Amino acid sequence: MSDQPKQTNADEIDLGQLLQYLGDAIRSVITAIKRLLSSIASMFLWLILLIRRNIILLGLVFVLAAVGGYFLDQSLPQKYISKMVVEPNFNSAQQLYNSIEFYNNLAETEDSITLGTALQIEATMAAKLKEIKVESFSDENQKLKLFDDFVRELDSITAQNINIQEYLENFNSLDARFHQITVISESSSLAKKIQQAIISSIESNDYFKLQKSINDENIVLQDSVYQKQLGEIDNVLELYQSVMLKEAENPSQSTTISLGEGGETTNREIELIQEREVLKNRIVLLNRERANKTYILNVISDFPIKGSELRGFWHRFMFLLPVLVIGATLLFLIFLRFNKYLGQLATEKNKEQA
Repeated sequence: MSDQPKQTNADEIDLGQLLQYLGDAIRSVITAIKRLLSSIASMFLWLILLIRRNIILLGLVFVLAAVGGYFLDQSLPQKYISKMVVEPNFNSAQQLYNSIEFYNNLAETEDSITLGTALQIEATMAAKLKEIKVESFSDENQKLKLFDDFVRELDSITAQNINIQEYLENFNSLDARFHQITVISESSSLAKKIQQAIISSIESNDYFKLQKSINDENIVLQDSVYQKQLGEIDNVLELYQSVMLKEAENPSQSTTISLGEGGETTNREIELIQEREVLKNRIVLLNRERANKTYILNVISDFPIKGSELRGFWHRFMFLLPVLVIGATLLFLIFLRFNKYLGQLATEKNKEQA
């Protein structure tokens, strides 16, 4: 009986020490956060004071950079931007990205001769191409639609093990349905001139041509099967209607059609009508697939006849150059102050040693 109070006191001591340690840890974290915030505030205040001391120099640099950027904008050729939206079929998205990357590398290295040959334009015109890129775009609804189409292609057991969250996390640009090709050039009409060459680079691929040919044959075969089934259902429905007419003409006679095993008699007219509607919906979907896969690369939105001028903050030296020059000037001033501070520390240390 005497051991129980001792055990309780030991537990209370351990709990008290734990609470003390926890309190000390929390106070240490709060102190560290306060020091960090104080250091950030001191650095910000120091930067403001540095800008205030050199406001005239910074203002002069800003004006000179803005003027220089303005004349630079006037002297450089105007750039134009054009965009085209496409829908790759038969898993041709990877080939599209490879082709666009190839064109862009040639533009960056200024290999206008090879670029002109690849895009079927003159080398002088190819030299005006500054950048070409492709990127996918899809919202959540499009991703969910792609997930639904993906699951429909799987068997029921495999589909149960597919998690939509994992599918969205592993979603990459090649999985998207639509892709946007962007062309930046010094000619407003260049994008329209190279549109057919970009499409032909995909359409002329033998592998994709084979895939399209097989898909066309499958669609024709499937359509013939649906049409045959639809005709058979119509024939049976006509038979039912003729029987019903005979029964109506001779109400004293009973006419039935046995369609089940063991002499069971049933009227399947409603079921046949429903089956006919299902087949019609399948034919509609098949025609939609035929329309969507008429081409290897569907062009949803063409390049415009004339591209729009490339504008914006990051595309004008009048705005971009002052920001860069001011940033470089501030870094230089900070370096000078830091170097002066190191010099003072070295002087003080030498005096202490002396």
